[in-house]
Amino acid sequence: MANRVIDLIKNNKYKWEFENIGGTSRVCITKGEDIKHLSELDIKMWTVLSCPVTGLEIEDKSLSYIDSDSDGKIRVQDILTTAQWITGVIKDADLLLTKSDSFDIDNFNVESADGKKLYNSAKEILHNLGKDGKTISVADTKDIAAIFAKTRFNGDGVITEDSPEDDALKNTIASIVKVLRGVTDRSGKVGINAEMVENFYKAAAEYVAWCDCAVAPPFGADTEGTLAAYNALDAKIKDFFLRSKLAKFTPESAAKLDVQVAQIENISSANLVEKGAEIASYPIARINGEGNIDLTSAINPAWSAQFELIRKVAIPADANSLTEQMWSEIGAKFSEYTKWQNAKVGTLVEPLGVDAVRSILNLSQKDAILDLIAQDLQLKEEAESIEAVDKFIHIYRDFYRLLRNFITFHDLYDKDPQTKAIFQAGTLIIDQRACKFCIKVTDMAKHNTFAPASGMFLVYCDCTSKVSAAKTQIVAAVTVGDIGDLVVGKNAIYYDNAGKEWDAVITKIIDNPISIGQAFWSPYRRIAKVIENLITKNAADKDAKMMKDMTDKINTAPAASAAADPKAATPAPFDIGKFAGIIAALGMAIGMIGTAVSSIFEDLVKLGWWQMLILFFGIIFIISGPAMVMAWMKLRRRNIAPLLNANGWAINASSKISIPFGETLTDVAKYPKLKLKDPYARKGMAPWKKWMISLVSLVVVLVTLWLVNLLSWAKLPSPLKYFNKEEVVEVEIVEGTECASSTDTLDVVSPVVEQ
Repeated sequence: MANRVIDLIKNNKYKWEFENIGGTSRVCITKGEDIKHLSELDIKMWTVLSCPVTGLEIEDKSLSYIDSDSDGKIRVQDILTTAQWITGVIKDADLLLTKSDSFDIDNFNVESADGKKLYNSAKEILHNLGKDGKTISVADTKDIAAIFAKTRFNGDGVITEDSPEDDALKNTIASIVKVLRGVTDRSGKVGINAEMVENFYKAAAEYVAWCDCAVAPPFGADTEGTLAAYNALDAKIKDFFLRSKLAKFTPESAAKLDVQVAQIENISSANLVEKGAEIASYPIARINGEGNIDLTSAINPAWSAQFELIRKVAIPADANSLTEQMWSEIGAKFSEYTKWQNAKVGTLVEPLGVDAVRSILNLSQKDAILDLIAQDLQLKEEAESIEAVDKFIHIYRDFYRLLRNFITFHDLYDKDPQTKAIFQAGTLIIDQRACKFCIKVTDMAKHNTFAPASGMFLVYCDCTSKVSAAKTQIVAAVTVGDIGDLVVGKNAIYYDNAGKEWDAVITKIIDNPISIGQAFWSPYRRIAKVIENLITKNAADKDAKMMKDMTDKINTAPAASAAADPKAATPAPFDIGKFAGIIAALGMAIGMIGTAVSSIFEDLVKLGWWQMLILFFGIIFIISGPAMVMAWMKLRRRNIAPLLNANGWAINASSKISIPFGETLTDVAKYPKLKLKDPYARKGMAPWKKWMISLVSLVVVLVTLWLVNLLSWAKLPSPLKYFNKEEVVEVEIVEGTECASSTDTLDVVSPVVEQ
């Protein structure tokens, strides 16, 4: 928290305190007076303009209370409205900075109307709970049902069986609840309201009146079943009579109007149980043109059960056939009874039985029940004030924390490791690292669009709980260390802020630089990866080619053997000239490579030690420099705003993750200095012996190279004459010199003689 200054906002009388945090100047909210004057703070200076009411590390109930317009978002106006209300009902606004979950009711501002109501309601809550003292807490108001559990009335307009003292009224209320299911009272019990009472008594009166006009069933106890069978067969039997009339009118069409043998043949090979609908479509009886149904003949099996019930109950026992007139007479017997049944009303109370309903009506308790409901409603204002106390204590505890994550991001940048922003959901343990910057993912599609712009190395994980069916999705930022074994599909453990353990699996990785050190080695990793892929591909291609050649030879061997000339072909003579050319070419290539390497070494030995260091670091810079510069630029631009934007936040100011701050967001395992022996290490000679052998071997190689004069390029000629012979050069003597002959030769040591 540096660079803190006092500034005066233009056209504003309140002095605000500012600081530079997260790469942006932000206002400080450190006093109750700051909260009182939030309406005077320029909206352009707010870090956040809106955020969702769910998925944050603040109780959803608190956020829903602050969301004054219930639109699912906390907006600037919601903050201002809440700030004005909460600072107006308490004496000292500085109390909000304590973030306490309990409150001394003597600190209510009883001079304000809302403060007075809250004070009285808080006293009533403590009295109902049987608590001494004047301190009320979130736990006291959390269960409103417990507050009203011992009261007859609670102001919600709902009464239960416990509301009246008369047993008859209790039974009537229980009956109403039974048939109308009731509504939940503030006490948590099921009761009834005035609307239910009116509906019950109206239905009861109608049901009793309908029962008093009952029509005797035409077939006694069998009436309902017979009526159902009649309604099921009515259309089918009328169809039979019409077909019979048509067959009588045109006898040649009788066979066509009857069931066709071809129809039976088409379904005969299938499971006839599955063909019930098709069989039911056939005529109910065979069409004979007689105009009646022969009761001694077979009936379509799909309708036989209903028809048998009708014949048993409604058709005379001595009848041999069913005529159209007889069928109409049976329907007429149901006419009055059906008309009465269709006029049934008051079915809501029917489960109680007509006698019980009639008894309730005779007691005339309707007015008494409505009077109880009216008494309950008289406490409506007081009860709502009790709910207001619950609202107050939740906002009192959580409002300042919300401000520190809404107007500013103080909790995110707080140096206390125990303080976390409200969007930090937990810690991901993976690859010997604890990633503390974890955010819940609410919309993966938006994250796919916005997350790459954050510039951070991100791992997305699906998390499942081992103790429940719950699932969640998170994104964690890796800000320290190397890429290591971070790959899609890797398993990890995630701990939410409540300490609950989740099994996590990486589903997606957004690759960005983690550190400058990681960027330094990235080119070499890529080169190694390319070489590895080339070697793997080359080996795979050769293996595939070898297998193909072997397979082709095996497949063609029999045919080649059968077609071969019995006289073996004479092998071609060895062409030494061809091989000599190849050997010469190889020798030339090796010589050129050797010359190039020798030239490089000769140039290197001419350099001083400091020049060689410059050359070495220059090569490294050429390879790793661009990657490190790009990483440095990206690390400076890391920003969490795109991640929050993907979760529905409206971020008004960037929130950068600097390199030093990023190092605090990921913890890497650090082991103490220990001297431990690996019990499974391969046994061999001591390390000092290995070093000694290596050193002696190196000395032997260098001495050998020196003796055979292979270090002459380094101005280290061999001491052996055999490898360091004098060269003999013929030199022409110029006339006029004191030499015996112009053609004499001279032995000289130097290989070059000036002419």
